[in-house]
Amino acid sequence: MSEHKNSNSWALALAALGVVYGDIGTSPLYALKESLVHAHFDPAGDVAHQVFGPISLMFWSLTLMAAVKYLLLLSHATNQGEGGMFALLSLLRGAKDAFGPKSVSAFVLFTLFGAALLYGDGMITPAISVLSAVEGLGELNKSFTAYVLPIATVILLGLFMVQKYGTAKIGVSFGPVMILWFFCLAALGLYRLVDRPEILAALSPHHGIHYLASHGLHGIVIMGMVLLAVTGCEAMYADIGHFGRGPMQKAWFYLAYPALTLNYLGQGALILSNPMSVVEGSPFYRMAPEWLLVPMIILATMATIIASQAMITGVYSLTQQAVQLGYLPRLKIIHTNPEIRGQIYMPQVNFLLLACCLALVWTFGSSSRLASAYGFSVAMGMLLTTILFYFVARRIWGWSYWKAILPVVLFALIESSYVAGSLSKFMDGAWFPLVVAIGLWIVMKTWTDGRAILFQAMQRGRLPVQHLIDEIQKDRIIRVPGAAVFMSASADGLPLALLHHLKHNKALHKQVILLTVRFEDTPYVQDETRHTVEQHCVEFYRVILRYGFSESPEVFEDLVQALEGYTKVKKNGITFYQSREVLLTNGPGKMAKWRKKLFVTLSRLSRPATGYFDLPPRQVCELGIQLEV
Repeated sequence: MSEHKNSNSWALALAALGVVYGDIGTSPLYALKESLVHAHFDPAGDVAHQVFGPISLMFWSLTLMAAVKYLLLLSHATNQGEGGMFALLSLLRGAKDAFGPKSVSAFVLFTLFGAALLYGDGMITPAISVLSAVEGLGELNKSFTAYVLPIATVILLGLFMVQKYGTAKIGVSFGPVMILWFFCLAALGLYRLVDRPEILAALSPHHGIHYLASHGLHGIVIMGMVLLAVTGCEAMYADIGHFGRGPMQKAWFYLAYPALTLNYLGQGALILSNPMSVVEGSPFYRMAPEWLLVPMIILATMATIIASQAMITGVYSLTQQAVQLGYLPRLKIIHTNPEIRGQIYMPQVNFLLLACCLALVWTFGSSSRLASAYGFSVAMGMLLTTILFYFVARRIWGWSYWKAILPVVLFALIESSYVAGSLSKFMDGAWFPLVVAIGLWIVMKTWTDGRAILFQAMQRGRLPVQHLIDEIQKDRIIRVPGAAVFMSASADGLPLALLHHLKHNKALHKQVILLTVRFEDTPYVQDETRHTVEQHCVEFYRVILRYGFSESPEVFEDLVQALEGYTKVKKNGITFYQSREVLLTNGPGKMAKWRKKLFVTLSRLSRPATGYFDLPPRQVCELGIQLEV
């Protein structure tokens, strides 16, 4: 039994290499070079001092942030094994006795901004990763540089176009390709390290501290570039639920961490031997012997495509969670694998990411220029996670003040320097992820507030269920054959769709079901608590279906299953009724006029509940209702 578990753990570790560590694993392509360039590297100066400092900072960033913070501490802050910003929020919201309403509201705002930041990261990661790989063509022949942008464009177009077919078949090869990639990172590092073993001294933290001190305020800019070495850390936490803490730790400590360390040391050794490699080209590609350069360019391109795929998939999952928790309008979700409900494709999100990636590639033109825009969203997201982690450690885990505050202060100091360094490049491109994050945060906050106002407006016109039951029992309402399911956001009162249907048709079906679909603050809901059925009178039921925010609902099947013990329902005889609200902005809702208009626009873009839940289109009837918000 233990051997089986162990083999399964290694299989998951292999999968984690492909999905989780792609982003951080491709950082050596550009991280060290950008740190040196922004530190005004001088080939004629003290090369050892200039190289030892950044490598020391990168090594300790990988150690403290990736290994200690995310894999050793945050990996325990999960909700039913699920990680990520929304899982962290659900942990805090679930501790009802530990926090007041104002604290919970602050946590929600923090989480929404952190989630919005990830979209900026999701737009930049594919662009900078693919560009940095394809730029290796310039190492073959300088004349090939003119083809970098067109080739990167073709790769990105192909990557986003295949999303609709699903990633199951491609995903099988992710792990083996990334194993080869990390082995190559380690091998190239050792190949150069043998020539200049003195580079090993760079692992001492005093080199990094002295390096920053010698640069004064400019050290902030350098930290913004050192951050490039740890981009992808949030994926470690977000994907805990997919692979488990043990397999992810194995993948990191046995392969990814040593390979990254050796590669940065190898790049440092190369620069000690040939300082001009920073100025003339890419230290990463120059580590490879000439005969290995073309295979390395091909492998690097494959690795960056995998890193980009992992980020795209992560954005899909994050969007699905935000939609189901009520922070974004309902968007179209296509399940690309009927056997694995977690594999999804979101056309609108895919198009938006593609458009932004191509715009970034052609606007910035190179990975060096794009590196200035990269980082802020990552650094700010890491800092917000640290703040939320403090409250989990103190109030939920019951840690003492000093036990909680010491690691949090250490992490926050490092992450604050990352944020400051990223902001120092604000006019060079760091404004982009900030603008994206603020824009999406406004959208999510407006949608959340607007839904609350809309719910209040719908409640004003709602009648108690007993009112209709009395009419039915007195035979005052004509009943016609068939089953009608009326979708209702609330589990109280009669839905507006039913009232309008009854008003215009003067009749009700013989079987009436009031259906409410709820998404809980937990990733998954157990099957035994999936549904609740209440019978009001003969063939009149209220059904509540519950799902976790990481689940893909199967409303039709679960509804039929919920009613099995109460009545017989013919699937093809069910008609689903859903109100389609036409919103007017002249209502009493306490929200600025421009936000009301934004909410109305978002409502028009939102998919009807019946479409979102993938109900049979020929069995759906929508009723238009005007409401003032």
